[in-house]
Amino acid sequence: MAKTNLVIVESPAKAKTISKYLGPGYQVKASAGHVRDLPKSKLGVDLDTFEPDYQDIKAKSETVAELRKAAKASEKVYLATDPDREGEAISWHLQSVLGVPASKTCRVTFNEITQKVVTESIASPREIDRDLVDAQQARRVLDRIVGYQLSPLLWKKIRRGLSAGRVQSVAARLVVEREEEIGKFRPREYWSITADLSRLAPNIGGFQAEFYGREKKMELGSADEVQAVADAVKQDTFRVTAVKRQDRNRNPAPHFITSSLQQEASRKLNMTPGRTMSIAQQLYEGVDIEGEGTVGLITYMRTDSLRISDEAVAAATELIASRYGKAYCPASPRRYKTKGGAQDAHEAIRPSNVNLIPEDIRKSLTNEQYRLYKLIWSRFLASQMASAVYDSVSIEVESAGYQFRANHSALKFSGFTAVYEESRDDEEEAPQSPLPDLKQGESLKLNDISGDQHFTQPPARFTEATLIKALEEKGIGRPSTYAPTISTILSREYVVKEGKYLRPTPLGEVVTNFMIERFPDIVDSEFTAQMESRLDEVEAGKIQWKQILKDFYRDFDAELRKAEADLEGVHIKVPDEVSEEICPQCGKNLVIKSGRFGRFLACPGWPECDFTMPLVVEMPGKCPACGSRLFKRTGKSKKNGKQYTYYCCEKGKECPWRGVGVDGRVIEGFMTFDVPVKDNCPVCGQTMFKKSGKGYKRPYCINEKCSNFTPEEKRGGYQKKTVTAAEGEQAESAKKETAKKAPAKKTASKTAAARKSTAGAKKSASEKTSAKTGSAGKKKAE
Repeated sequence: MAKTNLVIVESPAKAKTISKYLGPGYQVKASAGHVRDLPKSKLGVDLDTFEPDYQDIKAKSETVAELRKAAKASEKVYLATDPDREGEAISWHLQSVLGVPASKTCRVTFNEITQKVVTESIASPREIDRDLVDAQQARRVLDRIVGYQLSPLLWKKIRRGLSAGRVQSVAARLVVEREEEIGKFRPREYWSITADLSRLAPNIGGFQAEFYGREKKMELGSADEVQAVADAVKQDTFRVTAVKRQDRNRNPAPHFITSSLQQEASRKLNMTPGRTMSIAQQLYEGVDIEGEGTVGLITYMRTDSLRISDEAVAAATELIASRYGKAYCPASPRRYKTKGGAQDAHEAIRPSNVNLIPEDIRKSLTNEQYRLYKLIWSRFLASQMASAVYDSVSIEVESAGYQFRANHSALKFSGFTAVYEESRDDEEEAPQSPLPDLKQGESLKLNDISGDQHFTQPPARFTEATLIKALEEKGIGRPSTYAPTISTILSREYVVKEGKYLRPTPLGEVVTNFMIERFPDIVDSEFTAQMESRLDEVEAGKIQWKQILKDFYRDFDAELRKAEADLEGVHIKVPDEVSEEICPQCGKNLVIKSGRFGRFLACPGWPECDFTMPLVVEMPGKCPACGSRLFKRTGKSKKNGKQYTYYCCEKGKECPWRGVGVDGRVIEGFMTFDVPVKDNCPVCGQTMFKKSGKGYKRPYCINEKCSNFTPEEKRGGYQKKTVTAAEGEQAESAKKETAKKAPAKKTASKTAAARKSTAGAKKSASEKTSAKTGSAGKKKAE
């Protein structure tokens, strides 16, 4: 009987997809990740030689036994783990643990899981790349040394359960330092001036122009300066000094790499980096598509390269021409330059088959898979489309030596914007009004002039998207580390999320300041970036991996010993985070504490006062009834004891809003299960809401007097039963009537007698059972 070939991949989902492509001559099995690693119970690294003590993972013993048996019976063993450093290391460990000889081992990688790529890769295997393996070993051992030697010191001097790491500590420092910038920020006053102008003919060609200055831009710092400009221009005539009309091209953003995918998914889809990578992994490994079978929908999702294959570009160009017309294709295919320092190991993130239109396969995908696939598909297609063209008009007018300017852009040719537009972290520009067809030298009429006071704003807190962007720009971490880094600093409670923004906790500030003082290199962004560059040099075969560890550990060990000596007998206290909530029992400000089930509010007067309550989270927007703040709170159902989340006015029952619950009970003070959003209704200006739950939900206005009001039945999601006040009163009356007609309850004495009788019966039955059991046991012994 002819031997088959064994193909080992990391995930069962990927195994299923690849099996379909390779046919009966190949057996495809999954290792489910690592089969060998450093031990959890100890450091696992010899600090003299830096030799790692790898051990087989006990939980994988059955998997390893099955793979070893299959490898022994196979002619060739193809190690097809992920196409990155970690995947290469897993293949190396598999070869060692399974005892597969080098002559029998074939290393293959799949940038995308399609029939073409899988069969081509199997046809051209290579050896395991030891440089890639060594780069991964260096990272793993380096992180183990830092984590396992620093964490005990943090446990001893600050609090149990803490950790430190090369990348996570730098990420936490960025958030802490941004908060310090915000705290030190002092707003500065400035003014803008708007002139309401029109042509001399009545009711023709009105527009607004913004104050610019004289030859150079001027900043107005007070109302007096504004008044001086206004008085001067009122005494003179406005004249058009320049009119510029031109076509302005706007180019598409490049296709995704890991960091840009995580950022855009956060902005557009409200997905965390971890969730984004989890869904992307599913799309890469394969999804059952109706009429197609199991298909890998996207290329490998951990990449920092903007390189795209010629075949993919040609397929996109063909689709664009057939779907939108040849005018939407650029004169030549677009090529994007990868940033310096990138590993450039494989292609950018793109659809494996661009002809699989998101809408056509939506029924085969979950909602999250569809939304992320559509994002990737749209971004890739747009990246290969023609530029958008805008008809841009700018006008300069002058009066009393002061210049005013007005600009307007109108879309002339949609180009790539027909498919996709990139989101922005900053606020969108205010919409511009069309400008009249003015001529240079034309005189204008001043209808009104007004000044507006402004204040400079502090830098915004990081979001997950902007923190990833900052890490990438500073060269900290690599595509595979962004999501776990953010998850770690959140789970350790060094940072908390307030809405979409990241804020450091007192614990995060204490740990970060401790690290800056005692281990400055670990939290230095330049040092961390240099270390990443040195790991890249290991991958390129330019430096030995253990040399990096020796160079690092020499200084690190000295800093560690000095810190332990200096801090002998010292315990660093983490200050309580004081909230604005007042304890109803003793009047003190409640503080935020951490417990087994997360953060909560507690009275600092413990043990004299033991009051606690769920943590109050302030939400964006204002109460629609009184304009006060909105809070996120949790409650517990009386029926099943399950916890639920709701949103309410900070004033509680003092809020004038009144409503009726589904059970007819009158609710005092605004509350809702729908989530308030930061956007206000464009018509009435009140806070808008959206349905709770995963995925994108369209915001809506709840103001019944507004023309933009959305009725309950059109809001999507779970439909709540609406009950009027009159219906509520009827329901209450019906309950009382039912209670009157119900049979009277047994008296206490009768109930007690019944319980006694039941207990006696049970005791008697138990004694009989015991007697029978004893008798049977006696006979068996005899």
